[in-house]
Amino acid sequence: MNFIKYAFLFCFVSHLGQSAIAREGPETGVTDSTIKIGMSAPLTGSIGAYGTEMRSVIELYFQEVNAAGGVNGRTLELVSKDDGYETTRAVENTKQLIEQDKVFALTGYYGSSPTIAAMEVFSAAKVPLVGAISGSDALRTPVNRYMFHVRASYANETDQIIKQLMTIGLTKIGVLYQNDGFGKSGLEGITAAMKKNNLVPAVVASVERNSTDVSAAIKAMSEVKLQAVVLVALYKPVATFVKQLKEAKLFPYIATLSPVGADNLVRELNGASRGIMISQVMPYPSDDTKQVARDYKRLIEKAGRKGQESYYGIEGYIDARVLVEGIKLAGRNLTREKLVASLENMHNFNVGGFPINYLPTNHNGSQFVEITILGPGGKLIR
Repeated sequence: MNFIKYAFLFCFVSHLGQSAIAREGPETGVTDSTIKIGMSAPLTGSIGAYGTEMRSVIELYFQEVNAAGGVNGRTLELVSKDDGYETTRAVENTKQLIEQDKVFALTGYYGSSPTIAAMEVFSAAKVPLVGAISGSDALRTPVNRYMFHVRASYANETDQIIKQLMTIGLTKIGVLYQNDGFGKSGLEGITAAMKKNNLVPAVVASVERNSTDVSAAIKAMSEVKLQAVVLVALYKPVATFVKQLKEAKLFPYIATLSPVGADNLVRELNGASRGIMISQVMPYPSDDTKQVARDYKRLIEKAGRKGQESYYGIEGYIDARVLVEGIKLAGRNLTREKLVASLENMHNFNVGGFPINYLPTNHNGSQFVEITILGPGGKLIR
């Protein structure tokens, strides 16, 4: 009887232990052979070219990693959703990616307002996001444990733009900003950079997000003799504004920020882009002197896309490499908290000549900003 009783007790305790292990299970989005990554970005609509380019390159890089054996023996799977650059859709996509698609981590988000709104969702779920096309300070201060930036801030960009304009003697500067998180953050950066030099914007006008109605802005600019205008908007409203400035016979110097997308702006302006200044937060994608650019070019050329380099493409590539390195450093027993810890200990990670630095108290990653000018034929001059 004692033997039967102890045997039963042993089986019961063993069953409890196995049940506990089963309940604990692997991390969400991770199996013995796969890791699922989520992405929300504009894939259709007026700026769908931005998101589709990023997604394409991230998928190509994941395929390359998988072909080489994956990350610590696991292959990567990207689940992408179209948010159309709309905040409510980005929030809903994030909920679906976490709750229904069960992704392990996120990457490749686009836009300040959509990402700021989505941050509440992924932070509450403790799901890390590595890489977003936004330089907004609202995503950086205070430091969010689950938000890791790969690009410099809008404050970094606008500071360099104002310095460059002042270097060539331009101080009467107007601002056209997009009326959303991106535009307002850029406006704050411009105002702060000018304040350092005892200046204020000569005129400030706005354009609504996903709109190209800049008529009010043109009227406001025409009433002031401006030397330069800094545009904190995306390529369609920027292109419309530039065209209407010329129609109004106004010729201030034009400067804009990296999210404009140089390639798309050149195509939209159809030869009328010469002389526009664009700040860049990623290495020049066709720069054969930088290993990261050579690696990126090789990746897309293998996919039959020779000569199709872009800043959005190389940013998606660098985002993906940083995420993969973080997963690799987190080890085989992968959890989200281990990914966060591995990223926070990623000091001076060299992505082919593009350094990334994180600390528990600083998730900004990079402060790299380079000023470029659109030359003849839309060619970027550095």
